[in-house]
Amino acid sequence: MNTVNYLDSLPKDLNSTLINIQSWFIPIDILVLICLFLTILLASLFLYIIFIDKKCHTIPMMFVANSCLACLSFTIIMFWVTIIMLHNDLNQISYADSFCIFRGYISYVTASELFYAYFLQAIYSYIKVVYPSRLIWQSVRMQIFLIVITWISPFICILPHVLTHEIKYQVDDQICQMLLHLSVVTVYNVFYIYIIPMSGIVIIYIKLVRYVKNMRRRVTPANTLIRAQRELKMVYRIIILLLILLILGLPITIFVFIGFIGEPSNYHLRKAYTSVGISLIFVIIALFKFTDPVKNSIMKKLKRRSNIVVAIMA
Repeated sequence: MNTVNYLDSLPKDLNSTLINIQSWFIPIDILVLICLFLTILLASLFLYIIFIDKKCHTIPMMFVANSCLACLSFTIIMFWVTIIMLHNDLNQISYADSFCIFRGYISYVTASELFYAYFLQAIYSYIKVVYPSRLIWQSVRMQIFLIVITWISPFICILPHVLTHEIKYQVDDQICQMLLHLSVVTVYNVFYIYIIPMSGIVIIYIKLVRYVKNMRRRVTPANTLIRAQRELKMVYRIIILLLILLILGLPITIFVFIGFIGEPSNYHLRKAYTSVGISLIFVIIALFKFTDPVKNSIMKKLKRRSNIVVAIMA
């Protein structure tokens, strides 16, 4: 049997609930936990290298570190959610714990911070190319101020999810999330977390492509053109990272739109969380590949160790 029915004895203030434990729940929970754990390790290593390597202490790398930190924060919350999910599956628990709503709220907050960290990085690249003379917009103080704003604002902007009681415990999925149905808060959630930052990044990329093409047509110093192409490449890489999240996290996008017109399939949130959890490790791997200063720092350390080993053996 793929499904085993358990009837838990719940607290007196809760009605007893029949929960279905599918045979794939536990293996998938463990797989997601492994992926999230590896993502946490890689993201921590990434931030550690940026912190100790002085060549990484630049404004562009500050934005990369901010994006990595946002990814790490989101991954940690996902890890917490999956741990509770696995615990509930193993013990056939069919009621929410006291932190369930908070985990749902903070998961939306950290997801917002991840997307807006990439958006802010794209805005900086655009200003650097199109308005190079406006140094105040490129200063360290200004960028730190904007980064702080992007970390604080999601805590406020996600409050409607909690105040309207849209975040609820989904017993089949063992998770506290918004119901996927057509409502003002659901539409607001889609626009705020996904559509605004992603459409902003795509618009910036299109504008930068046009700007660089115009620079090639007119007489432009070689170093200026190279700098513009470098920033364009940076925004392109941001789009690649977001595409990884979107493509591997496609189930949640599909379920959201299905929720607008009908009822999503059973265990849709589990399936969505599984795809997102797996996608995060690919995002961090791609971030390593795209970030040359961090990659070079790792290669130098590996070369140094290999030289030491060769010297000892000689």
